[in-house]
Amino acid sequence: MRSLRLLAILCVAILTIDTAGENHAGAAAYYEGKAIRIIVGTSPGGGYDTYTRLIARHFGKHIPGEPTIIVDNMPGAGGLLSANHMFKVAKPDGLTIGHFVGGQFLQQLLGKPGIEFDALKFGYIGVPAQDNFVVAIAKSSGVATMEQWLAAKTPLKLGAIAPGDGTYDTAKILEATLGLPLQVVSGYKGTAPIRLAVNSNEVHGLSNSWQSFRSTWRKELDSGEVSMIVQLSLKSHADITKVPLAVNFAKSEEARKLIAAVAQSHGAAVRPYLLPPGTRLDVVEILRKAFNDTMKDPELVAEAAKANLEFNPGTGEELEKNVRELLRLDAALVAKLKDILK
Repeated sequence: MRSLRLLAILCVAILTIDTAGENHAGAAAYYEGKAIRIIVGTSPGGGYDTYTRLIARHFGKHIPGEPTIIVDNMPGAGGLLSANHMFKVAKPDGLTIGHFVGGQFLQQLLGKPGIEFDALKFGYIGVPAQDNFVVAIAKSSGVATMEQWLAAKTPLKLGAIAPGDGTYDTAKILEATLGLPLQVVSGYKGTAPIRLAVNSNEVHGLSNSWQSFRSTWRKELDSGEVSMIVQLSLKSHADITKVPLAVNFAKSEEARKLIAAVAQSHGAAVRPYLLPPGTRLDVVEILRKAFNDTMKDPELVAEAAKANLEFNPGTGEELEKNVRELLRLDAALVAKLKDILK
């Protein structure tokens, strides 16, 4: 009886190995000699573009067949242009991956005009980082603390991309919940143009992820040209523990919940890599595994450290769960957010 049990276990193990080998061989045959295009929904030089170009240098070697990885930019409407493209135009063949601002998922919930996608139908690959938003203000503004900002007689101008992007949504929620004197100046194609606008005194600052600031705004941070004023996350990031939390300035429970909702939508799900609806599940799984392996690649980790890029990745399964949870937000909060982020 013991011998029969051992024989059965051995047979199952052999079958599992054979199946895994067949799956790998099939994937290699599918991707060999092909190119995968990653469409970034923001302009070159910003955080989304910087992350993607780093990932692209290592992603292909973890995909069976080692396809070429190409990065293209499709900026417009805070990522909405590329989101709609991924849903309506991109072929579900595993050769086009989208990477746009995950705040667009919240905009779907809010019924934003122009949204032509259903976030529940994308195939989710994963996220490289889960953002912690913080407001940076130029030294030339004369504001270096929250107390000074709250007492300011003239509104500070914050550069932003568009509704649905974190630069816009987080700034508007601070204005509405904390009464900060600020003016959102939207229409920029990415955070790189906003950086130029700050440096030329066109605007005073912006709300952006710390993950992006620490890499793409290194010069301004090191020189003290900009100051970190307030964090939107519910918990301080380890790098900036002295920067106060916005929720600690909120005067009501509703205000705290609104800040938390926007922080969630621009946190765990804000940097999604995804596939068009209808992509075969086996292809989704191939790219999920390759993405997870890429996140652990020693060469990528070393290159990220040199570029001051923070990687705290989430899997495709975790990303999909976060999107579904976001789309179940309380109706009363949704109504309030519609009014604030319209």
